[in-house]
Amino acid sequence: MPIELIPRPVSVTEKTGGPFEIDDHTVLVATGRAEGAAWLLHDHLRAGTGLRTPVTDSADTNAITFGLAGDEPAPWTTAAEAYRIDVGHDAVHIEAAAPAGLIQAVHTLRQLMPADTLRAARVVRPPVQVPAVTIEDEPRFAWRGLMLDVARHFMPKSSVLRFIDLAAVHHLNVLHLHLTDDQGWRLPVPGWPKLTEISSWRTETVVGHAMDEKAYDGTPHGGYYTHDDLREIVAYAAARGVTVVPEVDLPGHVRSVLAAYPHLGNTGDHKPVATTFGIFSEVLAPTEEALRFCRDVFDTVAEIFPSDFVHIGGDECPRTEWLANETARARAAELGLSGPELLQSWFTRQFGRHLSTYDKTIVGWDEILDGGAPSDAVVMVWRDFDIAAQAIRKGHRVIVAPVQAAYLDYYPSDDPEEPLHIHGRITFEEIAGFEPVPEGADETAVLGVQAQLWTEYIRDSRRAEYNLFPRLVASADLAWSSADVRRAHPVAERLPAHVKRLDALGVNHRPLDGPHPWQQGGIGDNARFDPTGAERREVTDLPGM
Repeated sequence: MPIELIPRPVSVTEKTGGPFEIDDHTVLVATGRAEGAAWLLHDHLRAGTGLRTPVTDSADTNAITFGLAGDEPAPWTTAAEAYRIDVGHDAVHIEAAAPAGLIQAVHTLRQLMPADTLRAARVVRPPVQVPAVTIEDEPRFAWRGLMLDVARHFMPKSSVLRFIDLAAVHHLNVLHLHLTDDQGWRLPVPGWPKLTEISSWRTETVVGHAMDEKAYDGTPHGGYYTHDDLREIVAYAAARGVTVVPEVDLPGHVRSVLAAYPHLGNTGDHKPVATTFGIFSEVLAPTEEALRFCRDVFDTVAEIFPSDFVHIGGDECPRTEWLANETARARAAELGLSGPELLQSWFTRQFGRHLSTYDKTIVGWDEILDGGAPSDAVVMVWRDFDIAAQAIRKGHRVIVAPVQAAYLDYYPSDDPEEPLHIHGRITFEEIAGFEPVPEGADETAVLGVQAQLWTEYIRDSRRAEYNLFPRLVASADLAWSSADVRRAHPVAERLPAHVKRLDALGVNHRPLDGPHPWQQGGIGDNARFDPTGAERREVTDLPGM
């Protein structure tokens, strides 16, 4: 039976000599910094097989051994997650230069086992067989992300933890957590209590597509994570090799902030937290008080999230209010700017300077290029793939996350029976065929690849899983595997075997042969938006490009 892994490793060599059998006498051997990966495998085996595989410091036989060897690579390099697995009849040897590589090996080892061992409780009888194989592997990109929008529709902590598990088993190593937007604020900030009292809740939500504006559901929606919730999410992810990168979207997408603190805006108008979706004109005023608010927010973020990166948002930030406001125009002149349209760049520079005091690098959506971005800022390209090459030419590292191949809130097909999505279409096949490095560009400037799940029309985790899978399988494959490996081993050919794993994990994935029947799972909507009539967002001119 062929070994079908997602993503496909660099090298898979099948061996003779029979499988390794995990049974009641199997032990996991690890010491020091290798123990974390061993305990991760222990916990997964205990849940999925019922076996008790103790972690010990030595064994002669029937052991899965974890070892660290060689000089440890720097973080956020592909070598930091390289690993080698050698499965023989009597033992399994796992080796890497860094603990992160050992964790990635655990995710591969789980896929080598029968799919039913991925379940939350035992349904297979031991021994569990692992095929005799040697795997040598290293990811193509250091950043392999999934963006989860918990601002438009709040997801409880348990759902976030589940998505971490699903990301990790697919060798994704970043959960980009979109914590704030016009429709809700999910992060408590000391000194700003109304962010959780007011900004975290909206009174109702538009029914159907926002462009239709037919009705509202009349049901309050919201929630937020406590600091300890977020610390738990961070720790849970770290144990699985996943870094949680927080996003606080500033200086635009702040309607929820201004519902609680209107004096931070340009007009002083009191408007409620947004109940529909789209781009809103409200932005922060370029005042010292608004800047103090931002610094307090980022102080909180830096204290909770150990990530080397903080996402500052920066997308869809209209200049309308700044251009119309005399105070904003005067402030721009005082700052030496040629006009108020450059105030976003000023905000971005302030954010970068402040976060650099915590040794953190800012990531921003590609609009931060408009008017210029700090040289060390990482640009997350979304509006158009061509911007990636432009950002690289300007000296920025980029994360490739474009609407052409990374937006999993788009329709997965043209089938009219698909449940409501935002618009557009991105199929599994289109993702699988996407090449994330711009032609002629230096591949080392591409820090990584990321899939996005915006949740305007995704009200719960079950709908989220339908949007993500199986398309996230293709995203994970292109983020890890080289173009040559993907061509030689098409992900579509490996998908049927992998669906058995998704089923064992209980994933509410879209069937391979079409959308869910309406009567199954209750994921249909009472309104269908025609993606062919949607207005696509246009890329604005990027000065100096």
